[in-house]
Amino acid sequence: MTAKLPTPVTLTGRHIRLEPLERRHLAGLWDSIGHDPEVWRWVPVRVPATEEDLGALLDVRLAEAAGGESVYFAAVDLASGTAVGVTGYHDFSAENEYLEIGGTWYARSVWRTAVNTEAKLLLLTHAFEELGMGRVFWKTDALNERSRTAIRRLGAQFEGVHRRDRLRPDGTWRDSAYFAMLTDEWPAAKSRLAERLARG
Repeated sequence: MTAKLPTPVTLTGRHIRLEPLERRHLAGLWDSIGHDPEVWRWVPVRVPATEEDLGALLDVRLAEAAGGESVYFAAVDLASGTAVGVTGYHDFSAENEYLEIGGTWYARSVWRTAVNTEAKLLLLTHAFEELGMGRVFWKTDALNERSRTAIRRLGAQFEGVHRRDRLRPDGTWRDSAYFAMLTDEWPAAKSRLAERLARG
């Protein structure tokens, strides 16, 4: 199978729906995430102080998507119909069969719930089984143990640290921890994720 580049698509599970990010998601995202410094602690942007600040961040993400650099999704809670987070595909290559899952942030109310597990199951299934990718990777602040643990729990393998990888909003330099999953590792990871999701 020849790999295909990701395009906007809707991916639906039992708990959430990942749908193409649009400006109309702003109000729900502000209500569910808003000015929560802990949500934004590790995101390489300044903490949005107002709904307009968050709107400006969405505009940057939407411009990246319009330019073909990324594909962003709003994570919509099916029970409430409210957007509770954002995630996306980045740094992709059909020729080299890889993509990154990133740009992810969720409301604290859904941390350690089925939301992230199901979102990753949907994204990984689409990447490996529909797009034909051979490698999916993640990168996170090397100091962000919560994120590193969550990525490991998906079944991804730690690949190392890129030192002085990017500038943080506070002017300090971030080291980035890289993780990846290969296509032959996906079936076992998929089974574990499905079992975890079934347990709730």
